[in-house]
Formats: sequence, structure tokens, C-alpha cells
Amino acid sequence: MIVIGIDPGIAITGYGIIRQEDNDILTVVDYGAIVAPNSIRGDSERLLLIYQKLGEILTLHRPLAGAVEKLFFQKNVRTAMAVGQARGIALLALAQKEIPLYEYAPVEIKQALTGYGNADKRQMQEMVKLRLSLKEVPKPDDIADALAIAICHLQSYRLKNFVEAI
Repeated sequence: MIVIGIDPGIAITGYGIIRQEDNDILTVVDYGAIVAPNSIRGDSERLLLIYQKLGEILTLHRPLAGAVEKLFFQKNVRTAMAVGQARGIALLALAQKEIPLYEYAPVEIKQALTGYGNADKRQMQEMVKLRLSLKEVPKPDDIADALAIAICHLQSYRLKNFVEAI
């Protein structure tokens, strides 16, 4: 099974694509960040770039599922609005490719990776590195976050199938 995790942002959108083999081994297929260059100043142009690049990535890798972090309360309303817009673009790109969407709260993602729902960013990044046998933590942080979201989905999906089989 191949899944894409997406960490949407107006300036940087991280993505991580992981394959889970029958033996439950996780393998990185691709990861990266869609970064709007400084020459693009308007949000509409940035959102278009995110949409186009995600479309290319989804067409290339054909994931069977897409996982995105649920929106959560942020103190900075402007930041929350921008993240919400980028998140909407990611959801649209997945829907247009008919890729099922799964959403996870930050606490669920942290719990799935570390066993602790209040893990800090450094702990999460180290677990991504360990789980995927990477030499170093992917940078920028948005990439590690996207990979964490994908890992969370694969674990949750496997657990759900196990419970349903009982």
C-alpha cells in the first residue's frame, strides 16, 4: 500500500510518500517540499503552485490513500487562515485524483509515532528517522511532519483492519 502524507502550508507544503510492504516494513518512496519562491507574493499564486505540484506528485506516485492533519486551534488567526487555504488545496487535489482522504489530530499522530500524545517536535522527528531508516531527519520540518502523518495513517489503517478481522 502506498500513502501520501501532506503537511499543508502557504509558504511550504511538505509531502511524504511511504510504501508498506506485506511484512509491515515501511519504505520511503519520495518526500519533499513545495516551496513558493519569494517572487510569488500573492496567496492565489502560491495556492495554484501547491495545487499544480501536488497534482504532479499524485499522478506520478498514485497513492492509494492521502493523510492530512486535522485543523487545530491556532492563536494567530492569519496563520490559521493561510494553513486552512493550503489544506483546502491539498484536499481538492486528492479528491480530483479520487484518492481517499484520512484526517488525524496532532495528538493521534504523536501517539502513533511515539506512544505519547504530547511528544515534542524533536521526538517526532527522531521517530520518523528511525521508523523509515533514514540517515538524518528530513528538512525542512514540514517534510518530517508529512512523513509522520503518512506513518500514522498506515498504523491506524493496519490496526483498524486487524480489529475488523477479529
